[in-house]
Amino acid sequence: MEINEIIQERINKLKTLSQKGINPYVNSFAPTASIGEVLNNFQEQKKVSLAGRITAKRLHGKAAFLDLKDQTGKIQAYVKEDFVGKEGYEIFGQLDLGDIVGLTGELFTTHTKEPTIKTQDLVLLTKALRPLPEKWHGLKDVETRYRQRYLDLITNEEVKSVFVKRSLIISKIREILDKKGFLEVETPMMQEIPGGAAGRPFKTHHNEYDIDLFLRIAPELYLKKLLVGGFQKVYEINRNFRNEGVSTRHNPEFTMLELYVAYSDCQGMMRLCQDLISQVAKDVLGTTKINYLDKEINLEPPWQVISFAQAVEDKFSIKPSDSSEEMLEKLHKKGRALGEKKLSRSQVVKMVEDILQENASFSPTFFVDYFTILCPLAKKKQDNPLLSERFELFIGGMEVANAYSELNDPIEQRARLQEELAGGATDLKNIDEDFLLSLEQGMPPAGGLGIGIDRLIMILTNQASIRDVILFPQLKPIKND
Repeated sequence: MEINEIIQERINKLKTLSQKGINPYVNSFAPTASIGEVLNNFQEQKKVSLAGRITAKRLHGKAAFLDLKDQTGKIQAYVKEDFVGKEGYEIFGQLDLGDIVGLTGELFTTHTKEPTIKTQDLVLLTKALRPLPEKWHGLKDVETRYRQRYLDLITNEEVKSVFVKRSLIISKIREILDKKGFLEVETPMMQEIPGGAAGRPFKTHHNEYDIDLFLRIAPELYLKKLLVGGFQKVYEINRNFRNEGVSTRHNPEFTMLELYVAYSDCQGMMRLCQDLISQVAKDVLGTTKINYLDKEINLEPPWQVISFAQAVEDKFSIKPSDSSEEMLEKLHKKGRALGEKKLSRSQVVKMVEDILQENASFSPTFFVDYFTILCPLAKKKQDNPLLSERFELFIGGMEVANAYSELNDPIEQRARLQEELAGGATDLKNIDEDFLLSLEQGMPPAGGLGIGIDRLIMILTNQASIRDVILFPQLKPIKND
């Protein structure tokens, strides 16, 4: 039967119910428990009221069985005209797979040991006009799964389990940080000058003030202002927006954990980062040994530490004191023809960074000793000002976290930002003067840490694409020609 014929058949059933004075969209049914709770504490002859979606229906003359499913589980229901009455059985006759119903009855176990509810009252709560995906094939088309996530969740239990784990992971992060004395805060998502990271922002317009605003690319500068204001431990699980490419690791809208600790530094953030992630794995997954893309990863600390500066020198003979021309020449000698002749030092080093990251270790690895030209918001190392007190964490071959000893010298910070603007390393045209003003009031020495929540969840749930851990990923619109 064609989809339009199925829909019309269901609409006809809807009309039949309405003609009998039956409301097919009742909202006054109250379940006494979830299906999962009933199954976990199953008691013969106990009377319960359950609600859920019909996922299977098996007829046996004037009696039938159906499978009722909610978020917590699935249970079999036995429906017979002798129990539900003539009107109740007429309603049952108009039901289809996908309909949402409420059932009241007694629990019993069939001769095949199947937990079942003997239905005594049946209420149609929602008539579904479209059929569910075919039972045995499920929802296989990837594009459809992302566009119609609701169908994906109905038909694919493993998909639903990923998003349940996502929620548990984020809740656990909050729990751990709250116990450590952190204060969860909220900062603006619309900003006059987007800062705190390199990225191209989305632009919008505020009609009342007649000003252009940008969706934030990072909350960093606002969180540092809170350190100036006297908060010593703050965090935000925040939504960021970057108007850039889409891939298995990038979505224009993504979730980050960003936190700051007064009187700490990059080393303190390194300890906090590995302890936080390993503890989340233990508490949510029950282990620190996980499988990601068919490879085992051990998240038990301590994690390996590699010098970025040393790796760049070993691979390309590039040193942080080299000019951009010298860097390009050394890359050319190593067989890396970038094609560009006029690049700033920071642009060249960013390319080198991307090259190194192509073969990043699957095991948790901290890369330290980043060139200062890549780190305008981080403190320089006292023994080598060409390098910064910064790390990037890689797990499963991709960047998961980033941290600094935060630069709190307002004079040096202004000079660094001006240098960044002059070098064309950012799309921004202005410096955030209010941020610099706050630093002039005095910001305590601090460590800051950002963790990509979506990527972390990819690793902890063994998902190859970021779209598989975001409920509604950004997709190209369907054109109806």
